[in-house]
Amino acid sequence: MDALNLQHRAEGEPYVSTFLGNRFYFCAPRIDDVHIEDIAHGLAFQCRFNGQTRSFYSVAQHSLLVASLVPLRLRLTALLHDAAEAYLGDMVKPLKQCFPEFSEMEAKVMTIIGKRFGIEAFTDPAIKRADLIALATEKRDLMPNSTESWPSLRGLQPTPTRIVPMAPVEAKAAFLETFRLLAAGEGNRHAA
Repeated sequence: MDALNLQHRAEGEPYVSTFLGNRFYFCAPRIDDVHIEDIAHGLAFQCRFNGQTRSFYSVAQHSLLVASLVPLRLRLTALLHDAAEAYLGDMVKPLKQCFPEFSEMEAKVMTIIGKRFGIEAFTDPAIKRADLIALATEKRDLMPNSTESWPSLRGLQPTPTRIVPMAPVEAKAAFLETFRLLAAGEGNRHAA
């Protein structure tokens, strides 16, 4: 990137400062701005469901659960299926539906994240199903006062194992360790 373009980004483009001290320009994301530790940290310190849970439960732990519910070949993709939220935040689905431009931005960020880690698409039906099973489990275990039925969960059963929420630091460590194991299994093409 030339100096003039870099200066323009620094002065005029909105960005978020990351844990590692980088700038992530969400309107114009670049592959070099994506770092697994920033993703792990951001997801570990964000609570699912706008924090409307009985205890803190991170997006990182949700991602670990989803990854555990898919075949091995999809686990890295499943682990990173919500990675854009590390940079854009975890907007609850009903609110996201009010802002289609946000969904477009999120898709753009996910494309860059996919390129960074060699993932072509995050749209495998097995990941979507695992995400919904995780959601059913989270509703049961973390939202006991949410007694209404959620149409997206019809016909799905939660996992037999109950969720034990992790502290953010623990969730970050587990996310990074899982990433390293899965990336190593892919021939190290996804490292860092």
